[in-house]
Amino acid sequence: MDTEIDTETLVRTRRSLHAVAELVLAGPQYRTDGTIRLKASAGGFATSVGAELRVVGAELVAPGQVLSLEWTTCAALGAALGLQPGAPAGLYGDGAGRAADDSIEVDPAAAHRLLEGFAVGDAALRGLFPGSEPVIWPEHFDIGVTVGDVNYGVSLGDSYLPSPYAYVGPHTPREGGFWNAPFGAARPLGELVGVMGVMAFLEEGHRLAAGA
Repeated sequence: MDTEIDTETLVRTRRSLHAVAELVLAGPQYRTDGTIRLKASAGGFATSVGAELRVVGAELVAPGQVLSLEWTTCAALGAALGLQPGAPAGLYGDGAGRAADDSIEVDPAAAHRLLEGFAVGDAALRGLFPGSEPVIWPEHFDIGVTVGDVNYGVSLGDSYLPSPYAYVGPHTPREGGFWNAPFGAARPLGELVGVMGVMAFLEEGHRLAAGA
């Protein structure tokens, strides 16, 4: 049986992981390689181009280095890696809302629980939309694809829902009982059964968004 993790720990860990994704992976990658896109990888997420940096649970893995995320700052991580941490400038207005010197705290159990959402989302999106390349976006810290005029994906949580959820976000609002969120439709991952449950929800959204 999984150990119960309180919401405060999940949120603190998510915000810390978001800061690492934005300030240590996406920002430096953008400044060297021109893209903010991150990708799902075993146990977490990674840069998509250049020298690979990976977050695996509560650790940041770089060539020849494994750095703990349990108690540190993005500035300290950047110093250890020989890079300048910071968000990609001028691309979006939201983001993690953290400075490089802010403390980050990643609880290992909470990180495992949260990052499983990226693995499930990646598998569900690839299963539903073969040939797609799901992207983890550092602005909202979600994994998704856009098909037609609709966004599909999994968020690890935000101000709308504090825990991971799957979403369908039409660019043009739809009407009906399925559409239960300001941006379209959302279901907590806890209410969906693994990859197949997420796929079923996204597929229903795909069908309804198309008017079928």
